[in-house]
Amino acid sequence: MAGLKMAILALVIISVSLGGKWVGVGAQVHHVVGGDRGWDRSSDVSSWPSDRIFRIGDKIWFTYSAAQESIAELKSKEEYESCDISNPIKMYTDGLDSISLDEEGIRYFASNNLESCKNGLKLHVEVQPEGAPEIPKVSRSGSSVSAVAAGPTSGSAHLIGSFVFLAVGFLCYIIVGV
Repeated sequence: MAGLKMAILALVIISVSLGGKWVGVGAQVHHVVGGDRGWDRSSDVSSWPSDRIFRIGDKIWFTYSAAQESIAELKSKEEYESCDISNPIKMYTDGLDSISLDEEGIRYFASNNLESCKNGLKLHVEVQPEGAPEIPKVSRSGSSVSAVAAGPTSGSAHLIGSFVFLAVGFLCYIIVGV
């Protein structure tokens, strides 16, 4: 079991080194929440998704210290905004959680620590349909407006993603010794 955890940790480390997301088979994208900082009080998790597009079939990964944090998935925007974690849909407590985005809509996540949540350790993710076009998100700061460019759309992203999964699979095989 320790080997399996090491393999998963290696997978996360590789994904973080690739900028917090990677493309897999079938254009599934794995997003590591917070990038190299993960789910942490010092990171700006709430603005992290601003340059990402989340689609049905993608996964988000939460990495955090299970001794200090846990994550609540919330039902509504109201619970999210007020940090009301009294009736969560689900609690995540492992320190390394993979969540499949299998439905269109908005999903809300917040720190189970009320103080951390109130200080911004919370995230909402808008999941788009699988074949939705890549529409650049617009970021407004003060009076200026800037568009965020979409990621690569060529086959090279799929090739790189496939190579990463092949490399990770080989690494898992070596570590676990299957």
